[in-house]
Amino acid sequence: MKKIADMKSLLTILTTAFVVLVFIALPLTAVAASKESERQEIRKMAKQTLSRLYKAQPSAKRAIEGAAGYAVFSNFGTKIFVAGGGSGKGVAVTNATKKETFMKMVEVQAGLGFGVKKFSVIFVFDSAAAMDGFVNKGWEYGSQATAAAKAGEKGAAMAGAASVSPGVWMYQLTDTGLAAEITAKGTKYYKNDDLN
Repeated sequence: MKKIADMKSLLTILTTAFVVLVFIALPLTAVAASKESERQEIRKMAKQTLSRLYKAQPSAKRAIEGAAGYAVFSNFGTKIFVAGGGSGKGVAVTNATKKETFMKMVEVQAGLGFGVKKFSVIFVFDSAAAMDGFVNKGWEYGSQATAAAKAGEKGAAMAGAASVSPGVWMYQLTDTGLAAEITAKGTKYYKNDDLN
């Protein structure tokens, strides 16, 4: 009788342990699946954005393929009266290794206005050092910066892009196409620790 009671106790303990492990493992699996799902969404956004850029500015494809790397972000922002802001997600890709670094961006705006805007930003890095600085140190784009989209000494390869920092070029796409003026007021880019 004692052996049967001991077996029942052991079975109860093992069953309880199994149930506890399942309840612990399920959320962890769900979190991992949800993170991978978010990464896939960002990859899909980046692919679609690059496709739109290449259609609007065909020379951008050659510029991006020949660069040390690139980063693609999608931004959604609102502005109500004197305050506004936005946020977005993106991915930076090192061309040589295809290493991805998932990132976030946040934007703060001041000044009179009202509305909602959605746009995409594509950065092209001439050197590994420029890309490393962007990815690993974060990057902030001036308080009221606006740059004309022009190639400068880079010629046709960077047509439609603006030089925003040494070795860093930026394209900005709106719903209507490539922006002639690039605005990135008070925008900060940094690593997304949850997805890396």
